[in-house]
Amino acid sequence: MSDKIDEISVRKVVKEKYSKLASTERQDCECGKEYVSKIGYSSETMSGLPAEVLSVSAGCGNPTAIADLKKGQTVLDLGSGGGIDVFIAAREVGPAGKAIGVDATPEMIWRARKSAKTIGVENAEFRLGEIECMPVESGSIDVAISNCVINLSPDKDRVFKEVFRVLKPGGKLAVSDMVLTRDVSQDEREKLKTWASCIGGAIKLEDYLEKMKAAGFVGVKVESEHVYGFDELYYLLCSDSCGCGCGSDDVGQLAGMTGKSNVATVKIVAFKP
Repeated sequence: MSDKIDEISVRKVVKEKYSKLASTERQDCECGKEYVSKIGYSSETMSGLPAEVLSVSAGCGNPTAIADLKKGQTVLDLGSGGGIDVFIAAREVGPAGKAIGVDATPEMIWRARKSAKTIGVENAEFRLGEIECMPVESGSIDVAISNCVINLSPDKDRVFKEVFRVLKPGGKLAVSDMVLTRDVSQDEREKLKTWASCIGGAIKLEDYLEKMKAAGFVGVKVESEHVYGFDELYYLLCSDSCGCGCGSDDVGQLAGMTGKSNVATVKIVAFKP
């Protein structure tokens, strides 16, 4: 029973945090463009995307950079937020292709749909749903992507099984996510939860990869790994820039730390046989 209560609590906190982010109006500031440039989006990639899309991005990388998208493909983004990766994918697959975003936060879905109309993207679709039980037909997706969202899930095994279900045979999964570089104590994990819910659910890289393989994926490969310095974590999580936000009164503790943390951002690809 306690595990179920904890799962409900986690989902509630995540939805509240991203609902607040989606409802924040920052169209006139440059924080969004600065933030996404620091996590791997080039100026060319960002071209044509309005500030209202960039300002609600809370990712940790650019999964479309490793997705190898092709014209005519159907792409699924898990936890699509304001739609940045969906819009990039829609552009890359062209009019004959389609990009679908699934997100559990209604405010993010509404915002993304509004942005799609504003910028005239007709081959993008946003669906309300949880990534553990997606409103997506089995075997209908060529490429699935995700940007710093799977680590939020309290049931990562179910997420990977769902991705495996919706992919076509030979389909690809490309993710950018946060993981831990070593085991952490309960005290350390509590601090992670305090600093930001977006890393409170992070697990060791080895465990992350094993869960992908257990779901049936093959060819699992870590394309890149970057261990954050504490200064980088502060910028991504606790500064007044865009990002998922600390939600903590003692962010000074994180800001004052030096050296490398035990949190890394990784890019991983895997395939459905």
